Amino acid sequence: MKNHNLNFLELVESSLEIVKECDIHQVKFMQENSENFVLIDVREDREWVAGHIKGAIHLGKGIIERDIGNAVESKDKMIVLYCQGGFRSALAGENLIKMGYANVLSMSGGFGDWANNNFPIDQPQ
Repeated sequence: MKNHNLNFLELVESSLEIVKECDIHQVKFMQENSENFVLIDVREDREWVAGHIKGAIHLGKGIIERDIGNAVESKDKMIVLYCQGGFRSALAGENLIKMGYANVLSMSGGFGDWANNNFPIDQPQ
């Protein structure tokens, strides 16, 4: 894991007081049971292209607030956000909650944990 700046980690901790977390096993269970939710990858474009969770859509952290309305019509719909490790998704989740989205989760461990557990991913051929 990268060494993160203490101020950044404090910001993430503050976001996690607002944004609930779920783990990779819960998300996989939700997918396998066809639960009604939107899975959003908030990583950078280059990270998305290198591989992402099957069934996810991509709205990078830099544009999610601008484009979320086109991707998720109902503010009551369950949204699960993920990034590489669970930090950026928490930060993005806080903003969505501030925008009125009522059911936002951040996937702890992120894509890194998902891939390390050999869960299904889409990768370019």
